[in-house]
Amino acid sequence: MGRYARNTAILAKIEATYGVDATPTEGANAILISNPDIVPLNAENVSRDLVRAFLGGSEQLVGASYVSMTFDVEIAGSGTAGVAPAYGPLLRACGFAESVTENVRTEYNLVTPVSDSLSIYYFSDGVKHVARGCRGDVSIKMTFKNKPVFSFKFLGLDGGMAAAVPAAQTTGTFQKPLAMSEANTGDLTFGAVYTAATPALTGGQGYPSQGIEISLGNSVSHEPLLGGESIDVTQRESSGNVTLDLTAAQEVSFMTTVKANTLQSIGLVHGTQAGNKFMVFLPGAQLIKPTKKNSNGRLYCGYEVRAIPVVGNDELKLVVF
Repeated sequence: MGRYARNTAILAKIEATYGVDATPTEGANAILISNPDIVPLNAENVSRDLVRAFLGGSEQLVGASYVSMTFDVEIAGSGTAGVAPAYGPLLRACGFAESVTENVRTEYNLVTPVSDSLSIYYFSDGVKHVARGCRGDVSIKMTFKNKPVFSFKFLGLDGGMAAAVPAAQTTGTFQKPLAMSEANTGDLTFGAVYTAATPALTGGQGYPSQGIEISLGNSVSHEPLLGGESIDVTQRESSGNVTLDLTAAQEVSFMTTVKANTLQSIGLVHGTQAGNKFMVFLPGAQLIKPTKKNSNGRLYCGYEVRAIPVVGNDELKLVVF
């Protein structure tokens, strides 16, 4: 009998001690996902390179190894303002600190170094893969006519595998997302200030857009050592892109900021009801590499975005409210 790619489940839990299995459960730590993929053994194989009295290769020895996996998670609120969303542990293992203000908001702010880690169980139609000490990278994709998603990539220490199937999973805390549309999403706002108390974007200028894509840009590596190994985040360079509907005068003004290496804030709020709103905010964004884009005969202006720290660990803020 065949096995099926869609018969996949993921459990993830923050570790109390790095690399020690946190034993996530189906009832408390199931993740609602799409587009999952796993490489169960990334190994630095070592060739024996034997010399014999005939031609032919030698077998390789399995050396230092780790697990890698990717999956998407829908972007939505938690259902209640001031309650952390179920995907919070995933963001923490990518280098965000979670800060909850009861009845108001949950903020995700960047930290250095990345200290949180996950134990992840990846069930693949009858096989359970265990990855410990997982840390990763995330991209935020909020583009018109699509559902907003986080695209995660995690590396983890190999915790082994076994024939197993998950019990019934509880994913009810994951909220249904809203499609990126005029009715659900505001303009892309440049030059605004983030006001935490509301929370809101204050001031600035809004522009019609096709949304925004931002990659956190973590450099994630497996560090093999005799007597200890780890998954480390050693650098972060956040970048992305935007496509704007600009007037001729606005395009000229934007080119001036590009040529002057000007930093300005970019913010986007998605959602209409308290408890299911999400904000992405870049306080010091630089626009580079302007392009012209044709979509259904309409002319748009595209820019690559570099998210630059202003005072440190602040180049990207996420707010759920």
